[in-house]
Amino acid sequence: MKDCNQCGKCCIKYGDGALSATADEIALWEIFNPEIYAYVKDDEIWFDPATGSKLKQCPFLEIISIEQDGVSRKYSCSIYLDRPEDCRHYPSLITEMIHDECEMIEAADMQNVKRSQQRLDNLMKASRRANYS
Repeated sequence: MKDCNQCGKCCIKYGDGALSATADEIALWEIFNPEIYAYVKDDEIWFDPATGSKLKQCPFLEIISIEQDGVSRKYSCSIYLDRPEDCRHYPSLITEMIHDECEMIEAADMQNVKRSQQRLDNLMKASRRANYS
């Protein structure tokens, strides 16, 4: 498994409403991060504060570089330390990464999914709750 290259595929794919935030996260944003809370509507995330309409992409995903050919991009999360728990837990499954065309996956990861899943679980240990399964 390669290191994350910040391709943004996961954020682009799931940033259009497939993510949620916990009630606790939303409450903390309301108090400590009003710039994030502004994008919450009816306890759901990523709504345009001006219009109230659902956004098609996470408003905190930023392009940080574009390769000269104009195709490859690197992305960054401007709320990385305060991002929703759903984001902190991704990726959770090798099969999910394969389905999402995650660029961290290598051919060897697909040949032995069980071993790769163990590597991923170890890699993501710091991002997951102690009782995560």
